[in-house]
Amino acid sequence: MSSPTDAGPGYGYGYPGPAAAYGPPSPPHFPPSAAALPAPVGRSSRRGLWWGVAGALAASAVWAAAVITVPTLVTIGGPLSPGGYRVVNDLCGAARLSRFTQLYPAQSGVPYHYSTRHSTLDDMYCSQYRKRADGDSEYSSLYLEAQLHKAVDPRPEFAAQRASLRQRRYRITPVHGLGQEAYVGYLDDPSSADHSWHYLTQVLYVRDGALTYYLSWSGSYQVGKSSPPDPETLRQALVMDSRDVLTAIGGAFGV
Repeated sequence: MSSPTDAGPGYGYGYPGPAAAYGPPSPPHFPPSAAALPAPVGRSSRRGLWWGVAGALAASAVWAAAVITVPTLVTIGGPLSPGGYRVVNDLCGAARLSRFTQLYPAQSGVPYHYSTRHSTLDDMYCSQYRKRADGDSEYSSLYLEAQLHKAVDPRPEFAAQRASLRQRRYRITPVHGLGQEAYVGYLDDPSSADHSWHYLTQVLYVRDGALTYYLSWSGSYQVGKSSPPDPETLRQALVMDSRDVLTAIGGAFGV
């Protein structure tokens, strides 16, 4: 599963960086192409872009560590059923993210997406950048990925990813009523160069049968100059928007 921000593990998952096979967090795949990135506006924007790249690389490291510590991740068994889930050509189009749109109404740049199909793994990915207002130099990054595993049981990797996040000092809390397994990881990471700057990542991981999924938010704030967003508000947006996304690609959840 890939991980996003920190994200994008790299093998099959995916939380913000290159996509992992399973799913993220650290959240997720590599950042979108340069054309899809918002133009830097001042030092704060450059910090945001750097953090997105760093998150992607970190996610890849998560997957590598998981493979070493849990060799059974790559064990192939019989075909897995995707249940009602299906591949869509444009995950950004299917993912309305209405709660995050309310929190960050202004879109920055053009959303980036791709979908791939394979006899072993189907993969859907989307990333976008949003701001509170058009003139705001600070923006938040959103990464999401859904993968349908057809040959590899995603459960060991899902467990390994959670363990890896704990080792990286993410605060892990379970999420009930979403898939067969789900949790949110939260990290407040002060800059080593300037301790007044804090880089925040909050990511939701879900496993539902052969599907693995993550939605990751990342942003930053500077002590004394701006205030961090409320983690509980972000958590609710992650859960509610993810429920809508998974329903849009074939998931069945009670009201």
